[in-house]
Amino acid sequence: MSSLFIAVEVAPEAAGDPAVAAKLAEVCPVDIYAVDAGGALQIVDENLDECVLCRLCIDAAPAGTVVVRRLYDDGAPI
Repeated sequence: MSSLFIAVEVAPEAAGDPAVAAKLAEVCPVDIYAVDAGGALQIVDENLDECVLCRLCIDAAPAGTVVVRRLYDDGAPI
């Protein structure tokens, strides 16, 4: 399933950091992020359009490593 409204981009260094991955999974109120068995971040595609644009993931990650884009607004970041 492809997202209609929201896209999330996570820098590889953040996605591969178990501490950052765990924090993103913890703070997201709609479970867009999950952690795999190796501790790496996984994006749960079917939950992307549940995003409420709360910015918790952006604030929890190192600066510039998470971008949430509004696909309905030509991909503009929040």
